[in-house]
Amino acid sequence: MIRLLLGDDHRIVREGLKQILADAPDVCVVGEAQSGTEVLDQVRKLGGREGLDLVLLDIAMPGADGLEVLQILRREYPTLPVLMLSTYPEKQYAVRCIKLGAAGYLNKSADPDDMVAAVRKVAGGGMYVTPATAEALAATVGAFASRSGAGGVEALSHREHQVFRLLTAGHTVSEIGAQLKLAPNTVSTYRARILEKTGAKNDVELALFAERQTRAAPAAP
Repeated sequence: MIRLLLGDDHRIVREGLKQILADAPDVCVVGEAQSGTEVLDQVRKLGGREGLDLVLLDIAMPGADGLEVLQILRREYPTLPVLMLSTYPEKQYAVRCIKLGAAGYLNKSADPDDMVAAVRKVAGGGMYVTPATAEALAATVGAFASRSGAGGVEALSHREHQVFRLLTAGHTVSEIGAQLKLAPNTVSTYRARILEKTGAKNDVELALFAERQTRAAPAAP
C-alpha cells in the first residue's frame, strides 16, 4: 500500500485528487495539508519515511511555498520521494523542481491514469518525467555536456561504466548492488563519482547525457 500525504491549499483540488487516487486500490491518502508549514508538521508527525511513501506537493502554498518545503524535506528526509504538483507549465518549473530534488513534476490537468501512474512510479523509487518535462530538461543538457565534454563516459572506470549503464537503464541503487554483488553504499559512491565525471547533477540529467552520447556515437560500419 502506497501511503501518501497530499499538500494543496485548495480544498476542492484536494477532494478531486483524493477521488482520483481512491480508484487505485494500492494508494491510500493518510494525511492532507493546506499550507507548507502544515505539510512539514504532518510529515514529522507521521515519522517521515517510516509512515509515508510519498508526498504529493503543490508548488503554490501559503506560508512556505512548495519549493521551500521540498528543500526542507530533502534535507530532513532524503529518502522520502516528493512529487510536485502545479498548474504551471513544465517549462516554467519542472527543471527547477527536479534540480531541487523532486522525483517528478505533474500538472494538475494531467489525465487521472497518468496521475496514478506517476504516484506509483515515484513511490517505487523511480522518476516521473512527462515528454514536456523531458523536453525542458533536454534544453539544459548542452550546459552540463559542454562542461563534461565527450570524455565524460570515457573517463569512467570499468565498474563505474557498469553502474552508469544500469543507472541510465532505470535501475535503483539496491537493484544495481544485487546485480553486481556490491553493497548499496558502494554503489552510491560509484554513482557520486559518475555524476562528477559526467557533469550531471542527478539521475535525470545522467539519463539525458547517456541519450545524447548514444545519438552522437558514429554508426557502425
